[in-house]
Amino acid sequence: MRPMTLPLPVVSRVLKPVFRVILNPRLPVPVQRTLLEVAARSLPLPEGTVIRSETVGGVPVERVTVGATVRRTAVLYLHGGAYTLGSPLTHRVVTSSLARDTGAVVVAAHYRLAPEHPCPAALEDALAVFDGLVADGVAADHIAVVGDSAGGGLAAATTQALVDRGTPPSCVAMISPWADPADQDFPAPRDFLLDARWLRNSARQYLGDGDPTDPRYAPVRGTLTGFPSTLIQYSADEILRPQILRFVDALTEAGVSVRCTELTDLWHVAHLQATLLAEAATAVREIGAFVRDATAHSERLRP
Repeated sequence: MRPMTLPLPVVSRVLKPVFRVILNPRLPVPVQRTLLEVAARSLPLPEGTVIRSETVGGVPVERVTVGATVRRTAVLYLHGGAYTLGSPLTHRVVTSSLARDTGAVVVAAHYRLAPEHPCPAALEDALAVFDGLVADGVAADHIAVVGDSAGGGLAAATTQALVDRGTPPSCVAMISPWADPADQDFPAPRDFLLDARWLRNSARQYLGDGDPTDPRYAPVRGTLTGFPSTLIQYSADEILRPQILRFVDALTEAGVSVRCTELTDLWHVAHLQATLLAEAATAVREIGAFVRDATAHSERLRP
């Protein structure tokens, strides 16, 4: 199916009841996973998209390109889904749009999910993919880390781990990052997409027997120093907005160069509809330009 542009009110009216069903906290997790993948299969992708299933660093991934399939730069993409749902398949609209807009290969990690695999399994898998890309010949400063929602929180935890060991990525971009699952003081019971009860259930499943103050679980509680150039996008009306802004403040206080974009017309991670909505496509293009600029900057700094 070819991409098409539809009016935002039309897409909104269609999607709202779909989200209410899929993210119903009463549904078993396996059912939610199946419904999300079924819904994702109906969405169009950019023309020229090539998707290859591979293993990088021992972790299943989708390698996504648009146009040329050999690229010098890479994006490690970490999907959202509250650490319990989602896969590279459910996020193909985002990864393929990013591949087009960055001119990079986008490697979407099929990291392990809770409750079967609580924290830090997802972080271990993300780091393994990054290391696998480096082992395959991609320089660390030619890899951007990008994630949405829980994947945004995972992108922060991954970046902090990479900084701590001296191999930071070129940049990190986070879409509505869930950087503190332990913070469950939401301003409303739900927003257009997210249900607070579902988030609380997922946070508990992802934590398992862990410590809610562990920065691997809640990266906002880490040091955050040494992060590369950072972009954060979020919806003005989402229930994660207060904690996202606290995360932005924490990054700023840690001396990180942060660019922050509030999306006034879109819901939580509307980027998943980037091949249907012009507004969502514009948001993805901002990430694409940010990644291109950061990678070019890293290239200029290399000896």
